[in-house]
Amino acid sequence: MHLAVLLWGFTGVLGRAISLDAPVLVWYRMLLTAIFMAVILMYRKQWVKVERRDLLRLAVIGGLISLHWVAFYGAIKFANVSIALVCLSTASIFTSLLDPIVNEGQFDPKEMLLGSLAIGGVYLIYQFQQFYGLGITCGIAAAILSSIFTVLNKKIASKYPARTMVFYEMSTGWIFISMLMPALFYYVPQTKIFPDASSLLGASWWHNDWLWLVILSLCCTVWAQSLALNALKKLTSFTVTLSVNLEPVYGILLAFLFYNENREIIFCKGTGNLNWGFLGGMGLILLSVILQMLRLLKPRFAAAGFVKEKGGID
Repeated sequence: MHLAVLLWGFTGVLGRAISLDAPVLVWYRMLLTAIFMAVILMYRKQWVKVERRDLLRLAVIGGLISLHWVAFYGAIKFANVSIALVCLSTASIFTSLLDPIVNEGQFDPKEMLLGSLAIGGVYLIYQFQQFYGLGITCGIAAAILSSIFTVLNKKIASKYPARTMVFYEMSTGWIFISMLMPALFYYVPQTKIFPDASSLLGASWWHNDWLWLVILSLCCTVWAQSLALNALKKLTSFTVTLSVNLEPVYGILLAFLFYNENREIIFCKGTGNLNWGFLGGMGLILLSVILQMLRLLKPRFAAAGFVKEKGGID
């Protein structure tokens, strides 16, 4: 399970390494993931017929996932990996707020309080990191979109195998973002279409976009999803949910390791002083997530498997 979460944590690092703009990056990721998943389904003869009504729902979820990824990678491009992941960590709070609306439940005052903590943390980060304002906005949009497709996936996750859901969501998401691409090229004509393809043997192998796109699709999506599904067979829902919520922690540590982002966000630019605004905001967000996890210790709050509801996508 932790290997799967570690692979998901690499998505931010790879997103910064790939030189493509966010929409084009997502276009390639969804295409490659759909192809890899189709090959696996055909090889293992695991094709499952999907009802037309459910196919429409999967198409809507696929579109939301594509927008979620565009917003997430946009946050990385406009800010950095750490900012994007801190904002994305509020997704579980938004999910707890949206779930009663979609599934006709009741709001919990404690969850409203936890949501307020997380939003207060984001506000602190925004106030003291205004040069990352657009990135923070994209990160929060990614978190909200993630919570929406997680709640929608919850209604259909028990009907079909996760690999089937991922294939249809990736395929329809790719079609959706393909329909939006002409608008992107019209308003931003300088957008790069083709990934860089430096030699894997030369000194510039680090800048080979194709290498990172394949790793992003095959390892961080397809393989990670398979690992998570196998883990679900032997772990409790609480253990799985707690593990998945460590993804931002792994991602931020990897960003510190590969890009020295600790110098960008923990210390104020130009002064070298500690950035108390960011540290305080991140502390509030982490506190809200930890308190939410502690609430899951109570049986009545136990979920049916956070990873399965998300379709193993991140």
